Amino acid sequence: INIWSCSDMIIEFLCFFLFSQLGGCGILGVGIWLAVTQGNFATLSSSFPSLSAANLLIVTGTFVMIIGFVGCIGAIKENKCLLLSFFIMLLIIFLLELTVVILFFVYTDKIDKYAQRDLKKGLHLYGTDGNIGLTNAWSIIQTDFRCCGVSNYTDWFEVYNTTRVPDSCCLEFSENCGLHSPGTWWKAPCYETVKIWLQENLLAVGIFGLCTAMVQV
Repeated sequence: INIWSCSDMIIEFLCFFLFSQLGGCGILGVGIWLAVTQGNFATLSSSFPSLSAANLLIVTGTFVMIIGFVGCIGAIKENKCLLLSFFIMLLIIFLLELTVVILFFVYTDKIDKYAQRDLKKGLHLYGTDGNIGLTNAWSIIQTDFRCCGVSNYTDWFEVYNTTRVPDSCCLEFSENCGLHSPGTWWKAPCYETVKIWLQENLLAVGIFGLCTAMVQV
């Protein structure tokens, strides 16, 4: 019976290892693909230029693969040190996630102010050399969410030093349409629009986070 139980445990860890490795490889692969094809895609922050979708996916995928590998080797070798390291890493991740959630809700107002200030600073890098990721991200956000600027479309006036916006702000896209009158541009602020979208989808995000936490526990 003990041999059978041990075999079951090893099989369960091997299954966990397989899924974690496949998941980690998938996340890592997407991150590398974004880094190669899209540059620093979704980099909106001027203060944290390395905080891009590609880099986050690469780090997450690598970390998931390492954790799965440590757990698998520990189970196969029945190494208490590796198994302890495996559970400690899961515990650290769980505590970090919990801390981030708590801090986010406690300092929501301060985070909003800092984020808007940093995003407005990042607008000045739009269309400049070496910032294709930031440029693409703003173009996609303004087009998909039908918004313009961080607080409103006048944020772009300070960037261009004139009354104009990027073409991605236009109700109907055409070359140099950002030079036309404000009546042809989206009026909604991107920060609030994206924030509302996130709040509306918060339930799905919360369920996903809860399931992730339960799996880790």
